[in-house]
Formats: sequence, C-alpha cells, structure tokens
Amino acid sequence: MNPLLTRSRDDWQAQGGLSTAEEIAQQPMVWRELAQSLGPAQQAALAAFLEAWLREPSHQVILTGAGSSAYCGEGVVDEINRLWPAQVRAVPTTSLISHPALYLRRDQPTLLVSFARSGNSPESLGAVDLVRQLVDQPRFLNITCNADGALFSRNGAKRDSFNLLMPARSCDRGFAMTSSFTCMQLAALLAFGRDSWDARLARVEALATQAERLLRDWAAPLAALAQEPFARLVYLGSGPLEALAKESALKILELTCGHVLAFANTCLGFRHGPKSILNENTLVMVFPSSDAHVRKFDADLVAELQREGVAGRVLQVGLVAPAGSDSPADLIAPAGNLLCSVGAELAAADDCWLAPLWLLAAQQYALHRSAALGLTPDNPFPDGTVNRVVQGVTLHAYVAAVQH
Repeated sequence: MNPLLTRSRDDWQAQGGLSTAEEIAQQPMVWRELAQSLGPAQQAALAAFLEAWLREPSHQVILTGAGSSAYCGEGVVDEINRLWPAQVRAVPTTSLISHPALYLRRDQPTLLVSFARSGNSPESLGAVDLVRQLVDQPRFLNITCNADGALFSRNGAKRDSFNLLMPARSCDRGFAMTSSFTCMQLAALLAFGRDSWDARLARVEALATQAERLLRDWAAPLAALAQEPFARLVYLGSGPLEALAKESALKILELTCGHVLAFANTCLGFRHGPKSILNENTLVMVFPSSDAHVRKFDADLVAELQREGVAGRVLQVGLVAPAGSDSPADLIAPAGNLLCSVGAELAAADDCWLAPLWLLAAQQYALHRSAALGLTPDNPFPDGTVNRVVQGVTLHAYVAAVQH
C-alpha cells in the first residue's frame, strides 16, 4: 500500500490534493515535534505565565477561535475547567466580536486563549484588541502555527502575552485545517495539564504511535467508503467528542464544496428533532466515548439506528468496547466499523486526548470523498467564495461601555 493514504503522490498532485494528503499523514510527526519543542525551559515559562493565575476562582479564561479553531477550544474547555479553579469557557471569536458585553467585564481578569492557524484572520486580531479595550487586567496566550502571522508578531514583546508557536509544518498549505487543528488542540492539553510533564509528553508519544497504526490500517477502508454516494453525513459524539463531531462535519462540508451536507450532534440530542435528517442517502458515524457511563448512551443510539434501518449506513469510529463491557455496540453495528484498542499509556486517557485519533478518520474520509467527486481538495473553492483565511469581515468599533 502506498504510504500516502492509498494513492501515489503523483495521483494526489494531479487531483489537486497533495498538500492536504501530506498534512493529514504527517500528524504523528508533527505531534512529536510539538512535544520536543516543549522542553524544560518552555515548560517553566508556561508554568510561570499560567499556573498562579489559573488558581484564582475569580479569573476568567476564554478559549477562542473561528471555525475549526473554535472547535479546538470547545474540545478541551471542560477538561481545563475541571482541572483549575479559574472559570473556563469557550467563546468563538465570531461571537466575542459581535457581542463583547455578554462575555467581558472590566473588573474580571480575563485570559484570552487564541487558537489560530494563520494568525491573520480579522476576528482573531479583533478579539485581542477588544479584550485589551474592555478588560482592566487582560492576559493572552496565543496558540498559533504561523510565526509570520500578525497575532504572533504583534504580541510577542508584550508582558501580558505568551506566544506558543506550533511546529512550522503544522501551518497547513491546504484549504482545510488538519494537522494545525490536532497540533493546537494537543498543545492546549499540554499547556493546561496538571499531571507531570513527563506523563503529558509520554501521552503525546503514545498518541503518535497509535496514529501511525490508524493511518495505515484505516486508509483503505476509508478510501473505499468514500466511493459510496452518500449525500448526507451525520457525525455524533458526546462531551468533548461533540466538538470532534462538529469539526468532522466541517471537514466534509469544506472539502466537498458543500456537495455532501453534514450535520453534528450528541447521541442523546440527536433524537430531539435532528434525527429527521436521516434517509437512505445518509451515512452516520458515531464516536463512542471511552467513558463507560457515556458509552451506554452511545450504544443505545447505535442499536436504535440499526434496528430502524432508516439511515443508509451506521458506523462507529473509536475504541473497541473494553473487555467485559456490557455495551452491545460492537455486536450490533455492521462490518466496516473503524475501531481499535489502545495501549496502557492511553487506556486511562479522557476523550479530549483521544479525539485527535478519531479525527484522522474524518479527515481522510473528507479527502477521499472530495477526490471521488472530482474536486480539488487543496482548494475546493477555486472561485474564491470561501477562503483559507477569511475575507470580507469589517470590524466595527465597539464604543458602548460594558455595564454589569
């Protein structure tokens, strides 16, 4: 099998998808580069910038970004909030820019954590400016992939800011965020973790090793699945995996130029109306949780969908049910599931840490589906109606005082 997701580089080049294919396949390498970049000096600097500040319950942390970058924050927010006394929430820049009075108080010290591939989007830069304008004690952690971006260059010398730069190759050349997304999400988990740095970095190494196996083992099944003419795709995941479902849905929308309509929800929420999207042209992919309690709800929905037979196909992407589990999920779902077990290093890992592994499946599927439709994955919108770095945004000045 060709190491680049079942196809030769020449084939991907001819298809207009070489950059995206390379950026999906390189993720284990990029994760290792991230871990290597966080040596003792960087660890100490992060601790000095974050830890005392995060121990104050009156402080606020806002994880922000737009599109995929917003889902980076959504995927880790509950874990970070669980670990630290400070109040942690995820607010997209697209909401923060338009409704700052809902999220910012002058007298509440606020740390803005920006996820940004390019660091040049208007909302990323505008959100920083707004927090500086409206909060008396602001702080900024910029997790970005681009050393040449404005977010990085404008804030590097400021004492209230910390730039956490991702490995250079994570700044995807392709249209869709792939390696940039997983790298920034893992960077946040590393930076805000509370177990030892050795344990955190060992977990990243275990993820990279597992990702290499999954990229190899899942490549052919995903390429074959992408040849099936499903016109609708539903991704379902709960807790941190809801953000994974959203990012997965966005990938197929982006790379197929909207030819495949995608939807994301939680397994419990799906029954409350959204289930009406199902028909014989719908592919459903469920991300089962590693948490035994949550997994029971996931299994119930999988069983229900298989029993009713309304969807064209229902698959699971994630962990095999643990030995001795009473979950029937793996027995009920049809052949073609993308399931795996993990080693001891990841056996106790929460869903937010495992999500980058399952995203590898969604990224590959979107890439192959785009190619199957005759599109150019590296640039699905050659007419420029949607752009790699968003354009056309006017940042209107916010002049009203924040009153609470």
